[in-house]
Amino acid sequence: MAVDPTERTRRRMSTEERREQLLSVGARLFAQKPYDDVWIERVAEIAGVSRGLLYHYFPTKRDFFAAVVQRESERMLRLTAAVPGLPVSEQISAGLDAFLGYVESHAQGFRAFHRAEAAGDPLVREVYWRSLAAQERQILAALAADPDAADLIQEPPALCLAVRGWLAFMIAVCLEWLAEPELTRAQVRDLCAKALLGAITR
Repeated sequence: MAVDPTERTRRRMSTEERREQLLSVGARLFAQKPYDDVWIERVAEIAGVSRGLLYHYFPTKRDFFAAVVQRESERMLRLTAAVPGLPVSEQISAGLDAFLGYVESHAQGFRAFHRAEAAGDPLVREVYWRSLAAQERQILAALAADPDAADLIQEPPALCLAVRGWLAFMIAVCLEWLAEPELTRAQVRDLCAKALLGAITR
C-alpha cells in the first residue's frame, strides 16, 4: 500500500521539529491577520497535520498564540543579550544591530509578536507585556554594567520610564521600516541609538 508523503514527513520530524514547524506557520498567519481571523484548521492544513495533532501540542488557540509570542520573545532576548565589558554606546549599537537583523530575517514573527497587545486575550497579553518587561530589564542591566556611564544617565525611576518609552518608539519605527523599508539597517540603528542615548542621558 502506498504511503502518503505527509505521513512520511510526520514520522521524520521529532517532537521539537514539529512544534517549531507549527509555531513558524502560526507566526506567518498571525503576522498577516488579526488574532480572531486566524483559524487553527488553516494552521494544521498548511503544516500538513491533523487538527488533533496540533491540539496535542497546543490545547487551545490562545495557548498556540501565546507560544508564538513567547518563542519570538525568547529569540529577541537571546539575540540582544549584553556583551560584558563593552561601553554603553557600543552595547547599544551592537544590541540594535543584532535586533534589527532579527527584525529583517524574522519579520513575520516580529509582526505576530506585536499583534499580541491587541489580541484582547488576557493570557496572550500577559506573555507580551512580560516579554517587554524582560527587554526593559535587559537594557537596564546593560546600562548598569558600565561604571563609566553612572554619572551620565538618568536616575531611576526616570531611567526606567525613559527606557520603557524608547521601547515603544523603537517598536513603532521597526514596524514602519518593515512596511516601508526606505532606510538602511544602519540608518535605522543610528536613529534608534540616538533616540535612546537622548532619552537616558542627563
